[in-house]
Amino acid sequence: MTSEIPLVDVSAAFASAPDRRMAGTALVAALENTGFAYVVGHGVPQATIDAAFRASKAFHALPLVSKMAIHQNAFHRGYMPFSSSTIVTSTVAQVRKPNQSESFMMMHELAPDDPDRGKPLQGPNQWPAELPEFKPTVLAYNAALGAVGNRLVECIASGLGLAPDHFAGHFRKPTTFVRMLHYPPRPADAPDDLYGSAPHTDYGFLTLVCQDDTGGLEVKRRDGGWISATPVPGAFVMNAADILMRWTNNRLVSTPHRVVNRSPRDRYSIAYFHDPAMDAVVAPLPGAAAQWPPVRYGDYLMERLDKNYAYRAKAAG
Repeated sequence: MTSEIPLVDVSAAFASAPDRRMAGTALVAALENTGFAYVVGHGVPQATIDAAFRASKAFHALPLVSKMAIHQNAFHRGYMPFSSSTIVTSTVAQVRKPNQSESFMMMHELAPDDPDRGKPLQGPNQWPAELPEFKPTVLAYNAALGAVGNRLVECIASGLGLAPDHFAGHFRKPTTFVRMLHYPPRPADAPDDLYGSAPHTDYGFLTLVCQDDTGGLEVKRRDGGWISATPVPGAFVMNAADILMRWTNNRLVSTPHRVVNRSPRDRYSIAYFHDPAMDAVVAPLPGAAAQWPPVRYGDYLMERLDKNYAYRAKAAG
């Protein structure tokens, strides 16, 4: 792994006559070596990004009672208070202290007559009554990032030497998340294992993070050290997640990362997760001997959520 995260310009993939090969080759090279890339040329207007950050700050500034009115529901949507998630893993770090962040989570919207409504993670989003512009702003951001996610899925397929639509059937109804995060400054006397977000890998296919200028996102090098994913204006920080690593039989790397807000300022970021449909069955691409068995994405995702979120344990009990 190099000491820096590569920057990849994907503008050719978003042109009127898109060329996914060049961007795909560069993305695959980055995800093979570092698991991370700065993505520019994605076409999302800065105004859409700025509006989403304003909405996030307005939401997190609400009184706690207002945020708790839309506390995270059984469909993983709504407000996640401080200390409501704990990353449980034996391969990245032994951490038992909850993450010191709060967030608003929105997932893919469902039509009232959607046949999947009521199944795991298939339910209504929740919106703060005090902020009438919040819902349309977040929906606009979600739509913009969804379009980017779909195109990057095509780019990755092309970079792997596959047809651009190779993965398309698995993203017929993608599982998507918009998570608006707020991290307070880390206390000066905090113990070593108190994190904004403890070392972890992401669950799904790809993640796109937009950061403010505070810093704090760090990526683990293969020698065990950590490098800063310094904010780059106009860029999304993209990383391969666990199901993509499984799908490519470990060719693309799902790299551990963490958030430590050492700044005296509050940190805000917006993470977008673009994953396969819940009923998609993922098996390693043909080639070398398979390192992973096939798995239904929805079953795999629910197992991960059940381990890491306190409300899931309560629901199961």
